[in-house]
Amino acid sequence: MPDSAKIFRELIKTARGRLMQKAALGSESWFRCGGRCGLLFQPADLKDLKDFLAVYPKDWPLMVLGGMANTIIRDGGVRGAVIRMGKNFSDIKVEGTKITAGAGALNGSVAAAAAKAGIGGLEFLSGIPGTVGGAVCMNAGAYGSEVKDVLLETTAINREGEKRYLKPDNLQMSYRSTVLPEDYILIEAEFEGQEEDPEIVRERLKDIKVKRQETQPITEKTGGSTFANPEGHKAWELIDKVGGRGLKVGGAQMSEKHCNFMINTGGATASDLEALGEEVRRRVREETGIELQWEIKRIGEKA
Repeated sequence: MPDSAKIFRELIKTARGRLMQKAALGSESWFRCGGRCGLLFQPADLKDLKDFLAVYPKDWPLMVLGGMANTIIRDGGVRGAVIRMGKNFSDIKVEGTKITAGAGALNGSVAAAAAKAGIGGLEFLSGIPGTVGGAVCMNAGAYGSEVKDVLLETTAINREGEKRYLKPDNLQMSYRSTVLPEDYILIEAEFEGQEEDPEIVRERLKDIKVKRQETQPITEKTGGSTFANPEGHKAWELIDKVGGRGLKVGGAQMSEKHCNFMINTGGATASDLEALGEEVRRRVREETGIELQWEIKRIGEKA
């Protein structure tokens, strides 16, 4: 196995973006807890990313993250390198009824750009926390729509730095699921809506904002929905039924406001959050026979 110190010295020679060893990854997640990663890299641009991939050993673990909105970073941290697609990959371009957005663009920014351009059908993105890359990789959805409904094409590169173009059919997109090859890094995505009166689209955006403020704990340290809705059921109703609303484990709590959201009330560990989620799953399984599936990604190693 190559020497990690030597590899870091090689990487630092060409890196123009942010490159850190043993970075406090968990504290940058929306839950504000969890462990570190061996190496954190936020590339300055596509060439910077390709240069990194050319040096980073192909057999070493590599993970790609965006805004870390729907992510629990386990307390033991993440082995290998984490690439974060941030503001340097957040460009948004509008052409007719099509919008091309970088993987690091905020979903809310894409929805706002669409509204300004008089493009309808993308408003639901404003109800999804995080970035375009994460939304595409989990086929995120809200308010009756999901990414696959509006996605035209994605651009990715593999670990050899070669570009690949993938249509929704290539990604086998289904409810809260996308099958992206493991060694692919999503760079940007192209969406299409329909031409509409900008004022009407903006009104729908306002309605979504009000609904979120009224029904979700968006001012807390939280992620998005904890569990996917089982077929024919709403996850929050099942959680409420088994006494999950307000349930606590350590510093983690199922929100009183929306019981399919977990919050860090202060001092929660990633283990608290995961244990709370598993307790909710156990209760729902034993009392209803329904198996809740995690929607929040849990990555890294337990302490």
